[in-house]
Amino acid sequence: MVNRSLGILLPVSSLPSKYGIGTFGKAAYNFIDFLISSGQKYWQVLPLGPVSFGDSPYSTFSVYAGNPYYIDLEMLIEDGVINGDDCELLNSDGNYVDYEKQFNHRYKVLFKAYKSSINKYYEEIARFKAENNWVNDYSLFMALKYKNNQQPWNKWDEHIKNRDVEIIKAEEKSLSQEINFWVFLQYLFYEQYFKLKVYANLKGISIIGDMPIYVAKDSVDAWVNRDLFVTDEAGNFTIVAGVPPDYFSSEGQLWGNPVYDWGYLKENSYKWWIDRIKWSLKLYDVVRIDHFRGFDEYWAVPCGSENAIKGKWLSAYGKELFTEALKDVGNLNIIAEDLGTITDNVIKLKEEFNFPGMGVLQFAFDGNPDNPHLPLNYAKNTVAYTGTHDNDTLKGWYNKLGKQKQQDILKQLNIAAKYEGEITDKLIQSVINSKADIVIIPLQDYLHLDSEARINTPSTVGGNWTWRVKESQLTKQLSKKIKI
Repeated sequence: MVNRSLGILLPVSSLPSKYGIGTFGKAAYNFIDFLISSGQKYWQVLPLGPVSFGDSPYSTFSVYAGNPYYIDLEMLIEDGVINGDDCELLNSDGNYVDYEKQFNHRYKVLFKAYKSSINKYYEEIARFKAENNWVNDYSLFMALKYKNNQQPWNKWDEHIKNRDVEIIKAEEKSLSQEINFWVFLQYLFYEQYFKLKVYANLKGISIIGDMPIYVAKDSVDAWVNRDLFVTDEAGNFTIVAGVPPDYFSSEGQLWGNPVYDWGYLKENSYKWWIDRIKWSLKLYDVVRIDHFRGFDEYWAVPCGSENAIKGKWLSAYGKELFTEALKDVGNLNIIAEDLGTITDNVIKLKEEFNFPGMGVLQFAFDGNPDNPHLPLNYAKNTVAYTGTHDNDTLKGWYNKLGKQKQQDILKQLNIAAKYEGEITDKLIQSVINSKADIVIIPLQDYLHLDSEARINTPSTVGGNWTWRVKESQLTKQLSKKIKI
């Protein structure tokens, strides 16, 4: 990582586009140009995987697959495999993603692209399959999900759920066209993504990606790799992941993801994790690992619990994993998401591998002068933020504080501001002026947007992950203002 570098946090889904959700198309290239003209070095994105119920990029059908929604349709129109009329139902210039519309219509457009271009991309797809073994299991999984009316895999026929070899072979034969369609989508996704990444890197922009520590319960990873997780003799998950009560929720966060069997991982030299880290470092220049504490110990909640209150901490083997990964991978360009209640052991683990942690301005004002999220207290090896995807926008957060709290914060940061927009800018500047090697600011904060532009509210379902920026908001004036 380059010292004293700035970046902007913006999910791919939030990019402007003609067809209802951000993609790897022209707007993504324009945003990279915007970053360059704004003096930035990093573009931080959220996980890029295919989303399931709730539309969360932290709960995806695969740790390897990409979200087909991000495939740019205008590129396919230019390629002649679809036409503009095919995409008419997806037309949107709104400020929010309509995921139901995307689900109902985008796959129909993409299937038409598949049918009209089977021969056009044949050799490239064959090469893609040969180089990416994961795509076979993923594509079968998705074909089976559609055959089973989107039911999670643990509700499928017992023989398929338990991957009976002969039954699986028969399904692969009968669903061959459907399977090939899902392979085609992954080929398109990565063909477009890596071209965009090359463009960014050549322009001096590095991409910070986000890797969730856990896999979704309803994912090909959980279906195919049951041995990786804590299960009973029948193969059912017995405990699931979450976090205890914290800043975000008095009942904790019940994520529901299966938790790893660290003994099994150790017996297999952490191969699954090391392969995943390798893939992530191929996708991104820097990888932020979400919920880094889970590599030291994890909050295990009995299956069937209504909330995350009655869990317990169990030990993980992160030190051994990262030691092995260093031998195999070499440079681990990782950011540790060390938010929440962090123990001395987590700090020790992070520091042993020299992973930078995170500082978040919105967590700084609890009255403790030693609070690690105060800009004055940031260590040099820190990635500092005004807020993350789970926080309110800076303006929304500040406006919800009482007058006394607002005055206390301005006094503590030595900010004298005459109007609201100036306060937001001064708060941003307090983070930029810190010792942190890297500072990442959500685009909404530079735009002075209120809570309507919030990305996610933890422990809620619906209305999240939907905000989009308009092309008209990415002005030369804004770029000039951002540039230091």
